[in-house]
Parts: sequence; structure tokens; C-alpha cells
Amino acid sequence: MNTKKKLENSDLSQAIVQGAKSVKVTIYRSDEDSEWSLEIVDEYGNSEAWDNTFTTDRAALEEARTAIHEEGIEAFIGEPSSLKKDPQ
Repeated sequence: MNTKKKLENSDLSQAIVQGAKSVKVTIYRSDEDSEWSLEIVDEYGNSEAWDNTFTTDRAALEEARTAIHEEGIEAFIGEPSSLKKDPQ
């Protein structure tokens, strides 16, 4: 039997803004997992997902805040899809 996993989004998922730029921090887990996953999505739909998981959603949020603070929000913002080059 093939059943779909249901995702639980953390209440700590949120937008983070620096200057005029923002990203969406998404923290989630499947109904089969106890640990939380972290993904940062920019305004163009580009995303960066962490390979490691977190024991709490608060730990995932702190990781996102630390990464954005240390690397700058621009590090998590890519190009609009209309500007991406087609791989040939």
C-alpha cells in the first residue's frame, strides 16, 4: 500500500526581512518523523534546504536566523526563473 506522508508545518515558520529583502523560513516534518526539516525560500521560489534535521522547531529557526545573520539575506536569494539560463 502506498500512502502519502502528511507534512506538519511549524508555527515558527515565518518571513525574515533584512532591509527591503525577505525570505520565507519553512520548518516542517512528516507525520512519520520526530525531527524537523528547514528550508529557506526566496521571492522567486528558489529554495535552500538543509541536509540535517533538528530535534526541535526552535533549533531549526535559530539555525536559519544564524545563517541569514552570518551570510546575509542575499546569500539565500537567487535569480528569477525568467533570468536563469537553460542548461545545454
